[in-house]
Amino acid sequence: MLYQIHEWQRSFLGPLSYFAQANASMLNDNSSPFAKLPGAQRLAAGYELIHRLGKDYEKPEFGIHTATAHDHEIAVIERVALEKPFCQLKRFKRFSDDPATIEKMKNDPVVLVVAPLSGHHSTLLRDTVRTLLRDHKVYITDWVDARMVPIASGTFGLDDYVAYVEEFIRHIGARQLHVISVCQPTVPVLAAVSLMAARGEDTPLSLTMMGGPIDPRRSPTSVDNLATNQPLSWFRGNVIHTVPPNYPGRGREVYPGFLQHAGFIAMNPGRHLNSHWDFYQDLLRGDLDDAESHRKFYDEYNAVLDMPARFYLDTIEKVFQQFLLPRGLWDVAGERVNPAAITRSALLTIEGELDDISGLGQTEAAHDLCSGIPAQRRAHKMIEGAGHYGIFSGRRWRETVYPQVRDFIRQFDAAPPGGRGASKVSRAKKTR
Repeated sequence: MLYQIHEWQRSFLGPLSYFAQANASMLNDNSSPFAKLPGAQRLAAGYELIHRLGKDYEKPEFGIHTATAHDHEIAVIERVALEKPFCQLKRFKRFSDDPATIEKMKNDPVVLVVAPLSGHHSTLLRDTVRTLLRDHKVYITDWVDARMVPIASGTFGLDDYVAYVEEFIRHIGARQLHVISVCQPTVPVLAAVSLMAARGEDTPLSLTMMGGPIDPRRSPTSVDNLATNQPLSWFRGNVIHTVPPNYPGRGREVYPGFLQHAGFIAMNPGRHLNSHWDFYQDLLRGDLDDAESHRKFYDEYNAVLDMPARFYLDTIEKVFQQFLLPRGLWDVAGERVNPAAITRSALLTIEGELDDISGLGQTEAAHDLCSGIPAQRRAHKMIEGAGHYGIFSGRRWRETVYPQVRDFIRQFDAAPPGGRGASKVSRAKKTR
């Protein structure tokens, strides 16, 4: 009933939110006589705060229509490269009318960004994508809200996530591909590439893993402790609910996004309370730039999706409770995951010094597991002063982290030693 109660609450707050929005607009409109009443600005600020607290936050758009590549402004078109029931593989196709820029873009490395399926939409990585477009051809996994997937499409578990990653890598072509995984997908990405390597398939040129729980036993955070302090039966009995009839996925078992969002807020309630109070004060002062920054952040932060129940419970059990990957005991569809089988992909791990979601050492653990990758093809970076989001979004990502990721990808943007054909450098020499 909890999901249904949430829907009743949403249907009640919706009209109130729209009413507050209309009043705020009326009181802010200089042509309205109500805007000249005493205290109108204070009332308008209060109404807008009510509107934002009660409104329904839909999935945001990536909204990347232009970018800068090789010092030129280019056009960007978002395309669906491959569509699956629970995910769309999207490509951000770049266009230019400058011949020199076109020629440079042709030689740019191809990158697949595997976004987390952990409550927020993939648009949380908008800044990651926009920055990568400077020097790369970019694909991203855009996960579908489970409440929008009809139950006839079947279930989706952690093994299915691994299979999706494998399929996306094959679709793009591993011989030319670099994979970047952010947070939760570091685990299924490492599993997918491990399985492909063990079968003798081509593997990506490089793997960049950022802030993920490869080994949650290292420096456990409050997120890790929550997953280990309760048995799996507690999660099944308390956080798994059924999608109500007003959605295409009616009857599907999910971990609702509104519960995940409540968990996000509960981690730092004081900070969010202060943020909303500051927003109210910014409106009173007429500080429109700061107010707009608040709107943009919470438009993204408050937009959440439902996760398939099977995927969520698999992740709790296999990643955070049984630690199957670092213990070498994880079987996916009957195949043992052995990261030591990876020999040709370069590996870069990145952690934030102040990450309160994936603690220090959790991502770096990938180096111990990927013992088949030569030391000269591996690197680890710890970003000082960076929290979890700072390693893939914001100024620190753009100015500190991205240049290191870009240079690492460029360094290994060729077939690995003894591998799959001549490198780009070799081919260039032959054509001179």
